[in-house]
Amino acid sequence: MTENEIGKIIIDRAIAVHRELGPGLLESVYEVIFVHELKKCGLFVERQVLIAIEYQGIKFDEGFRADIVVENKVILELKSIETVSKAHKKQILTYLKLTGCKLGYLLNFGEALMKDGISRIINGRVE
Repeated sequence: MTENEIGKIIIDRAIAVHRELGPGLLESVYEVIFVHELKKCGLFVERQVLIAIEYQGIKFDEGFRADIVVENKVILELKSIETVSKAHKKQILTYLKLTGCKLGYLLNFGEALMKDGISRIINGRVE
């Protein structure tokens, strides 16, 4: 399955979860339910995945944690906030660069409409 095929499922399930729960819950609530939905679609999904950093040839496991990684290809960062900033988008771009993954999504469940809370991020640029 390609990153774009996985992405279509992610967007579909994000909209469905948001439609069911609405905005304003804790990120952890959306995370556990969203992971459940993705697994129901037959996807391999991991939560709170450690992303190591390398500095001067030394690998440090105390780097970052990605909220969700799907099929070891797509990284998801979930938010439940009023407004997404450029820093939030840079965060997932950093995760993509560190892992070598090509595609990520910043999903803000705090928006009134989920379609307004979806940012697609490609390794090397933000759309």
